[in-house]
Amino acid sequence: MKLVKMSLAAAVLLGASAFAIDNVKVSGDAKLFYGTNDIGDNDLFSKGNDTAALTTGAGSYADTALRLGVTGDLTKGISFGVTGYAVSTLGLENNLVSQTWTGAHGVTAGTGSSFGNAAAGGAQVDDASWIGEAWIAATLGKTTVKLGRMELDTPFAFTEKWSIVPNTFEAAVVINQDIPDTTVVGAWVGKGNSGSHDLLSGTAFVGMDGGVVGTGGKFNTFVKDGAYAAAIVNNSFKPLTFQAWYYNVADVADAYWLQADINCQLVKGLTIGAQYADLSPKGWAEDVVGITEDSSAYAFKLGYTGVENLSVSAAFSQVDDQGGFKIQNVATPNGQSKLYTEAWWNYGYVGAPDAKTWTLTAEYAIKDMVKLGAYYTNVTDAQTFSDDTSALTLAKKYDMQEVALTATKSFGPLDATLAYISTDADDQNNGSQYDTIQAYLTLNF
Repeated sequence: MKLVKMSLAAAVLLGASAFAIDNVKVSGDAKLFYGTNDIGDNDLFSKGNDTAALTTGAGSYADTALRLGVTGDLTKGISFGVTGYAVSTLGLENNLVSQTWTGAHGVTAGTGSSFGNAAAGGAQVDDASWIGEAWIAATLGKTTVKLGRMELDTPFAFTEKWSIVPNTFEAAVVINQDIPDTTVVGAWVGKGNSGSHDLLSGTAFVGMDGGVVGTGGKFNTFVKDGAYAAAIVNNSFKPLTFQAWYYNVADVADAYWLQADINCQLVKGLTIGAQYADLSPKGWAEDVVGITEDSSAYAFKLGYTGVENLSVSAAFSQVDDQGGFKIQNVATPNGQSKLYTEAWWNYGYVGAPDAKTWTLTAEYAIKDMVKLGAYYTNVTDAQTFSDDTSALTLAKKYDMQEVALTATKSFGPLDATLAYISTDADDQNNGSQYDTIQAYLTLNF
């Protein structure tokens, strides 16, 4: 599900429980994702035009993925983990769809396939495999150090899991919990394996996820010269969880994230949240790209879980109108935002300069049957940037409305989700509303 959630455990990059490993454990999953839309002249469930798919996302898209992970203890207090990923379209792009889900595939030209003919010269979509995680961790007392390839979950740099395969990082993380009710985090992020900002980069093909994972899962330098992060997460006052993050994104920006979430003691089931984020340009971003103003945003959220099996929430966010950065994941090209108001499917709007967003969410679980979700997002005045990188200027403003309805059910080890999305955005489909239907199948083992 393309829904961002932040808990205390997730916010500290990795939970302490990740290291409570007994001997060797093998786990994984196999996924089949499918989606279709009626952008342009396409009908739902039609293959769609290959060339249009590459430039507008029109038509249908599908992918399969396999994940296999192994964790274990090397000795007392020292553990390891290795996770491999493989993706394949199973040749569906030649018959049923005109687009892939992930950008991890490569493209081989001149094979006789019609896929992407105009852009790639008669190409086929290649299978790909890579090692997404390969880490070792040591715990001494209440301090844990983790090194290698891993998933991360921080406000400005995190692993996006909504797509069929997630992005990961090469990093070093230190977590200490010696202070009561407090977690202190320090991290160095050197590389990541997300895709480029280009729709086509050489023979690389970027899927519907916009390049969450780059071709072949290859790891490259994170942003420009890597980044440092530090955080404090405190729960001394039990109803309240407060977190403060600082990032030094080398030669690009200093970033700050403050967040407080409280369980209301007066109304059972009521939660209140507040967020503030700031990105301050420096170095290359300021001198070469021309970003001179800070980018900041604030957000508020009310949630209620006082009715059994029902959760509802409402949120609002506002981004300032002068900054040159989006308030979003800096690890991926068109990344998610950790702001409370992030959309279910259409990313890149909520964190844009001057964007004003409000959302309504409702989830209801029918016992032993199905979990239903309804998500509404309304974004106004989201600004884009001009193509002239020699003098960064804000360009046109866009509005976006999204309605997403989901139904999720598990059949033993098989998780299934069906989603309907209505999108009405000024910069999509010539400003006309269009429909999307998606199916997610995950077999866990």
